[in-house]
Amino acid sequence: QVQVVESGGGSVQGGGSLRLSCAASGCDFDGYGMWWYRQAPGKEREFVIGINNAGMTNVEEPVEGRFTLSKDNAKTMVYLQMNSLRPEDTATYYCLTNARCRGASLWQAYWGQGTQVTVSS
Repeated sequence: QVQVVESGGGSVQGGGSLRLSCAASGCDFDGYGMWWYRQAPGKEREFVIGINNAGMTNVEEPVEGRFTLSKDNAKTMVYLQMNSLRPEDTATYYCLTNARCRGASLWQAYWGQGTQVTVSS
């Protein structure tokens, strides 16, 4: 029932910017957090940056100072602003949403399908 969709990926040159979105839908949410992961070809999926239900952000050092998150609770959506992009940021970016639907007893995790970010030299 719950669906998570990432959007905003594309191809940019080094130093450029992109804004990704992660939107959750399918129910009236009682609360949610969203965490961004990325996976490059031949590499393990790694955590990048995330925000919890209380609005607290965690960020990994490789993107600190370049990537920022904002949360739009009215839309159950998180925006990932990516600035000063580097070729090593090239990956498929996935949004992991941890959410509870209103009326449900449990929080559950949902993965999006991913959006591709390619940064050229």
